Amino acid sequence: MRFVRFQTNGQRGVGISLGDGVIHGLLSHHTEFPGDLPTLIDRGRDALASAADLLLTKGMAIHEDAIQLLPPVHTASKIICVGLNYTEHARESECARPDYPTIFARFNSSLVGHRAPLVRPRVSEQFDFEGELVAVIGRGGRRIPKEHALAHVIGYSIFNDASVRDYQVRTSQWTMGKNFDGTGAFGPWLVSADDLPPGATGLRLQTRLRGEVVQDATTADLIFDVATLISVISEVMTLNSGDLIVTGTPAGVGVARKPQLFMKAGDVCEVKIEGIGTLVNDVVDET
Repeated sequence: MRFVRFQTNGQRGVGISLGDGVIHGLLSHHTEFPGDLPTLIDRGRDALASAADLLLTKGMAIHEDAIQLLPPVHTASKIICVGLNYTEHARESECARPDYPTIFARFNSSLVGHRAPLVRPRVSEQFDFEGELVAVIGRGGRRIPKEHALAHVIGYSIFNDASVRDYQVRTSQWTMGKNFDGTGAFGPWLVSADDLPPGATGLRLQTRLRGEVVQDATTADLIFDVATLISVISEVMTLNSGDLIVTGTPAGVGVARKPQLFMKAGDVCEVKIEGIGTLVNDVVDET
């Protein structure tokens, strides 16, 4: 199932998309509202399944064009991003293939949803695209064995880890270049893990900028797959329900191209992952 968070006329809602451009949803003031999506994720797979049945039978049908889709999760205690997680991307970045995941953080304040604008900050012209798979934690835990790790994933989504490259490389730590407001596109929905191959492996990922394919890979090419990432990360920190693991981008990023290719106002950037959907965002300049 594809679960969405949305807003219409100032009211928040939760819904189901069947892929036909129509959302079957309920608004938060409705007496049978099942709860916001992060709440349902925290309650587990059975709660999501029950909510899906309710939304399909009792939800009002709303065309996607009439609502604003929001990031599927907006209250993550941790947004954990993985760098250099495709061999060819490590090579184009002139970095060695890592033997341990390269981890950095994003924050909720950077997030925008499907069809919301990605905002190029006024301080930089180096606004780059990075299409990525996101794993959403359903059941938290610490020191999770790799063989049990996928049981902790409730679903998957899409991320555009839009990066301000000149700020990213000002120091050896990437946090500043990865957290400008309005630069982390996330959505359009959460696809339940049961609807995808284990670990969402083998799915084609494409990023398009101005209608041209700029990234084209498969999630089978991840150096550290989802199960490995969960196991390694949870050695260090407790993963909580609703935490996001943004698994890394493939080769083709703008900073590594000759000539370099960066997003600018008026562009449209699309990230498509097979079996999940397409995340679409216009690019605007910061005012």
